[in-house]
Amino acid sequence: MTTRFLRPPLTALAVSLSMLGSGLTFAAEEMDHSAMGHGSMPMDHSKMNHGSAKEPMEGMDHSKMNHGSAVTPRTTSRTPIPVLTDADREAAFPPLPGHKVHDSAINSFFLLDQLEYQDADEGSTLAWDASGWIGGDINRLWLRSEGERTNGVTEDAELQALYGRSIGPWWDVVAGVRQDFKPESPQTWAAFGIQGMALYAFEAEATAFVGENGQTAARLGGEYDILLTNRLILQPTAEVNVYGKNDPERGIGSGLANAEVSLRLRYEIIPQFAPYIGVSWNRSYGNTADLVRDEGGDVEEARLVAGIRMWF
Repeated sequence: MTTRFLRPPLTALAVSLSMLGSGLTFAAEEMDHSAMGHGSMPMDHSKMNHGSAKEPMEGMDHSKMNHGSAVTPRTTSRTPIPVLTDADREAAFPPLPGHKVHDSAINSFFLLDQLEYQDADEGSTLAWDASGWIGGDINRLWLRSEGERTNGVTEDAELQALYGRSIGPWWDVVAGVRQDFKPESPQTWAAFGIQGMALYAFEAEATAFVGENGQTAARLGGEYDILLTNRLILQPTAEVNVYGKNDPERGIGSGLANAEVSLRLRYEIIPQFAPYIGVSWNRSYGNTADLVRDEGGDVEEARLVAGIRMWF
C-alpha cells in the first residue's frame, strides 16, 4: 500500500522539474538584455583581472587599424595671404644710398714732431720738424716746416703749403709750394707727392720738387712707432734727399745728397705731450759730400738729441 501511493507523487515531481528546466532554457535564449537594468548592480572593476588582455594588446598591429575615422582639425586663415609681387619686395627692401661718412665740418690738427736740442760738432743746435692741416675729411690744407739753428744762427729753414686730397682711408695726394729761407738766398719750389700710412702703421712720405733754374729734387721719409709700454714709445725715423743738378751756393750736389737716420725714445706723460731722448746720424754722399769737404765740414756726424713732442 505504501509503495503504490509514493510513486505517483515522485513521477509528477520529476515531470514538473523537467518542464521547469525547459522553460528556463527557453527564457534565457529569448531574454532581452537591453531591458535589463545594470545600473542597480554596482560592479567593482578593481577586482577584475585585466592582466590577461595585456599581452594581446602589446602585440597588436596598429598598422592594420583603420584610423580614418579620426578627423584631424585643420586651421584655415580668415584672411588669405596674397602672393608676393616685385612691388612688395621693392617696398620691403628699398635700395639704400651709400653710407655717408664725410661731413662738411672744418677740423684742424697740429703736430710738433721734433723740437729738440742737438749736441753737434759746431755747437749747440736747436732743430724742429712740424706739420699740420686744416680742412675736412677729403680736402685739406697741409703745412710743413723744418730747420735748425746753430749757435743762434739759422742755417736751414723751409716752409711748405700743400693742398691735400684723400684718395683712400690712409693716403693723400698733395700739391703746392715749398719756400726755402736758408741756406743762402730764398728759393721757391713747386711740390707734389703722396703721404699716408703703409702696412703695420708705417708712416711714409714721398715728395718731388721743381725749383728755380730747372733744379729738381725728391725727398723720401718715414717713421714708425714701437710701443714698449702704453707710455714708452721707441720711434725710428729716416729721410733721404736727392737733387737733379749741382747747386754749389747751397752746398748741394747732384744725385743722392744726404740721408739721416735717427732713433728717439719718448715717454708720453699724456698723449699730447711727451719728452724724449735719442741719437741722430747724418751722412752726405756723392757731389754733396765733396762740397762739404771743400768747406771743411764732416760728411758724417752723429748727434745726441733731447726734446719734446706735442700735438693738439
